[in-house]
Amino acid sequence: MAMEKLLKSFGQYYDVRTENVIAPFVAQAEFHAHDEHYVFVRAAKISESDSNEYVYFHQGEKLDLFLLNTLCHKAWTDGISKINPYFGHRNSDVVLVVLADFVDDAAKKKIKKMRYYKSYKFSFCGWSHFKLVVKELSSGKVFCNNQGTVFRKTLSNI
Repeated sequence: MAMEKLLKSFGQYYDVRTENVIAPFVAQAEFHAHDEHYVFVRAAKISESDSNEYVYFHQGEKLDLFLLNTLCHKAWTDGISKINPYFGHRNSDVVLVVLADFVDDAAKKKIKKMRYYKSYKFSFCGWSHFKLVVKELSSGKVFCNNQGTVFRKTLSNI
């Protein structure tokens, strides 16, 4: 029920799919934005930028430290493999959203410290951040890393 509401809320802005998703995720979503700046005519292009987000969803009964590390690593490696950095690439972020009935204390501590970052050609070709947000369904609490705070409100409403 909670995952269906979450996917529905993401479906307003993201392309969400639940089929042909890499294991152990139940759904994936993508967001792509392209922006161009030009003077008077399109031929006089000043700049362009692309921004992407790759979101991975997981739902389970218990989230322990080992499972958290596995999910984060799989989401990060798959998300990074989809990125094609070039001069007009601004950023491509990888997001992991986890719904769990219970979150282990060691995992709660690790969530706040979880960080992946990659810059492409000294940030001239963009960068990538890892955003992590976890909701413990039994208590209703939401845990996230520094980059994942933008999703705190979305998960709090679920």
